[in-house]
Amino acid sequence: MKDINHHLTDALLMAYSAGTLPEAFDVVVATHVSLCDECRARMHEFDAVGGSMMEDVGTAELNDDSFEATMALITSSDWAEEPRPIRSTKGIFPAPLQDYVGDDIDAVNWRKIGGGVQQAILKTTGDATVRLLRIPGGVAVPDHGHRGTELTLVLQGAFRDETDRFGPGDIEVANEDLEHKPVAEDGVDCICLAATDAPLRFNAMIPRLTQGLFRI
Repeated sequence: MKDINHHLTDALLMAYSAGTLPEAFDVVVATHVSLCDECRARMHEFDAVGGSMMEDVGTAELNDDSFEATMALITSSDWAEEPRPIRSTKGIFPAPLQDYVGDDIDAVNWRKIGGGVQQAILKTTGDATVRLLRIPGGVAVPDHGHRGTELTLVLQGAFRDETDRFGPGDIEVANEDLEHKPVAEDGVDCICLAATDAPLRFNAMIPRLTQGLFRI
């Protein structure tokens, strides 16, 4: 995808390459990387560095039956998964995201959370959460800060906040230093994929009272 102006940090790409990110963050990073040539190339560089480091790791003693035990696990019907069907990528959801949603936007089970905004929380493991957000054009998300890290990837439309404009493919990496009030641009609904590892810090009373219900 062209015209992507906001990218992942090296720290996030290295953690993704090393497999140390929460699954919720993995979903956002994988989806962005599938859209962004620049971040995908940087990720491959980190993969190559990790592979080079593995070559320098010393050998370890194995049991005589290690190979047979590994092959038994691979061929076990309890362990092996059925092949996933090849999904179409003609919609707005790239393949890494379709694996979690099941299809494209029509398959999403949206839930209203106020002000015309809708969300759908995706099923992942761990404490971090990832959700799809659907924000009508011209609507603002309540102003808030962060108790941890939030990754927000734009899939359709665009939004603006105190830092910049974010369009399709752009990703905003927010931390505890950022307080903002994202506003969706007029036109098509702004659809974002957002992951957080801690509850947001809302400034207004009503969002604070309802955020536990909506897990934000």
